[in-house]
Amino acid sequence: MIAAIITAAGKGTRLQSNISKQFIQIYGKPILVHTLKSFQDSSKINSIYLAVPADYEQYCRDEIIKKNRFTKVKAIVRGGELRQESVYNALKMIPEKCKIVAVHDGVRPLITAAEINMLISSLVRFNKNDADVRGVLIAAPAYETVKKIGDDSIIDKTIARANVCMAQTPQVFFYRDLVLAYKKALEDNYIGTDDSSLVERMGLKVKVIIGRHENIKITTPLDLFLAELIMGRDGKGK
Repeated sequence: MIAAIITAAGKGTRLQSNISKQFIQIYGKPILVHTLKSFQDSSKINSIYLAVPADYEQYCRDEIIKKNRFTKVKAIVRGGELRQESVYNALKMIPEKCKIVAVHDGVRPLITAAEINMLISSLVRFNKNDADVRGVLIAAPAYETVKKIGDDSIIDKTIARANVCMAQTPQVFFYRDLVLAYKKALEDNYIGTDDSSLVERMGLKVKVIIGRHENIKITTPLDLFLAELIMGRDGKGK
């Protein structure tokens, strides 16, 4: 069994909207619908666990899942104050027979089913070659020159772009490893910036696959504008 956790419990205040960003519409459909469709269409994904704000649970059941026939959604999970809490709440609902879990931001609607399938297949392949590789994630290449700065904003170091990437989602892991990583983070009161950071601190390897800059996370009005342009170009708005 391969499961997906979709985190859609954020408020999205930077979009300056009176509704949560995942429910803002692009081409007549909420952003979350575009995201879920890619996981519904993935031949590798068997089940989906959707984390949403408590006050949107019924809306998601009626207007997101039933209306769009997302048959792979097995449960709606009440989101926490932090993304990390939302993922852990979902992990606790996934059956232990699960082998692999993919975690994805609900406001990254430009991911494709083909990319999801590729990441899952890549994890299995990498693990066969190196048993310590327990996760993979997709990332954007760094095109700009990256500077490491100190507290006084003085440049400390220029980092080679070949050694830098911008982490995205999905991030895909073996289920047992991700559960242990989340339990350890809870015990240590550790808050990571993404799922991979929790697995990394367990001493396990996470492999990066360079993807597309277009797999953007919709956070600002500019992101929303770009997503609309890309969907229009690719014919997804029809």
